[in-house]
Amino acid sequence: MDNYSKHTLHPWHGVHFGEDAPNTVTSYVEIVPTDTVKYEVDKTSGIIKVDRPQQFSNIFPALYGFIPQTLCDIEVGKYCTEKTGRPGIIGDQDPLDICILTSCNIPHSNILVKAIPIGGFRMIDGNEADDKIIAVMKGDALYESWRELADANKSIIQRMKHYFLTYKDMPGSEGARKCEITHTYGREEALEVIKRSITDYKVKFAKHL
Repeated sequence: MDNYSKHTLHPWHGVHFGEDAPNTVTSYVEIVPTDTVKYEVDKTSGIIKVDRPQQFSNIFPALYGFIPQTLCDIEVGKYCTEKTGRPGIIGDQDPLDICILTSCNIPHSNILVKAIPIGGFRMIDGNEADDKIIAVMKGDALYESWRELADANKSIIQRMKHYFLTYKDMPGSEGARKCEITHTYGREEALEVIKRSITDYKVKFAKHL
């Protein structure tokens, strides 16, 4: 990470989150709904890599990736503690995850998408805050009218929630789940989480900015 500035096109560090953030954010897509493998960006090189095959047949019904130049660290952890009343929550040291609903057929990942946040999941993995922002693709005629998570189709939200509660499980590991979703929140809280993740990034990487 110390030499990341050499990678000018690194999707985490070399792409801006957008001038209208947090209301509209530029997002980097790692996974599309047709993927049977979980991909993620290698933090050092910025190259997308295979994380692991999906262990179950459930398909994630949205684009999945992260918001560049964000970090879940001190401020995100403090906000999770404030909202849950649980002491000692820390950020997971990853960029902020985002799920983007769209009616468009996006055939592959490794792309940038403009997204409008409408809510999110307050997810905790062990003692780490691992929020999932839920958004709609900007300009999507079917979804762009959704301004709050309450506007979204409840079955889609349930499918996303089920995915996140099971995607780290291994076959035969029933009962070993560490992840939990304590709250499903609306747009206002989603924007606050994004703002705090931008602050966390700036603090962590201030000398490089």
